[in-house]
Formats: sequence, structure tokens, C-alpha cells
Amino acid sequence: MMFQNPNTDEIRDILKRSKTIAVVGLSDNPNRDSYAVAQQMQRHGYRIIPVNPTIGEVLGEKSYPSLADIPDDVEIDIIDIFRRSDALKAVVEEAVKTDAPVIWAQEGVYDEEAAKIAADHGKTMVMDRCIKVMHSLYAR
Repeated sequence: MMFQNPNTDEIRDILKRSKTIAVVGLSDNPNRDSYAVAQQMQRHGYRIIPVNPTIGEVLGEKSYPSLADIPDDVEIDIIDIFRRSDALKAVVEEAVKTDAPVIWAQEGVYDEEAAKIAADHGKTMVMDRCIKVMHSLYAR
């Protein structure tokens, strides 16, 4: 069966109940989409947890090399992924080991196999959708 994103009401609910977003692939370059999206979500009150092994800090938050390196006492609501589609499966395999209920792949990022892994682990998966756009449409 083909993957289907959550409906509008489910997206709205996810965004309204969530407080902390781990952003995999967050760049410290203000010209990159990941930076602009994370910065906008931060402005809307979300705590951003950067996940990038090549940077120490971005947007005033300590960066972690991987999802597994985020301290256990940090409650993550959404894992937002800024990686290419061919890297999505590996990130999802790491993400399902966390307590985060939602795995979100940014616009242009899609992998049916990754979605199946998420579903098999009871995670809600969103793919090929920009979290910033969805927030501006449904959760303001």
C-alpha cells in the first residue's frame, strides 16, 4: 500500500501539541532551508534541538552528532529530517529508537521503505512536506 501523509486535522494536532523538534541535518548557514525553517519554528515557540555532527551550536542551541546523543531527559515531539531521500531510511532507523512519536521528512524527501519502518514502530510519518509551511497553514 502506498504511503499517505496524515490528514489536515492530524497535521494541525501534531503541530499544536508538539513543543520540541529535533532537526536532523540542521545547518548553521542562514542561507540554507534547514536554518530558515528551524529559525521560524523557534520563533513560533518550539524548542529546536540541532542534530548535525559537523557543528557545535546553532540558533542558540547545542548541536548533537546524532539522535542517540541527545540526552534522555530531552523530550522530543517531532524529528524533522533535512537529508536527501536516499539517506531517509538510515535516519528513520535511528529515529524509531527514540521516544519521539512523529518523524517528519521535509519537502522533496520521500522513501516508502522508511515510512514502513516508521509505521512498524508505531511512529507517525510525514513526508515531502515543509513543517514551516504546514505550520503557517494549519497551526497559527
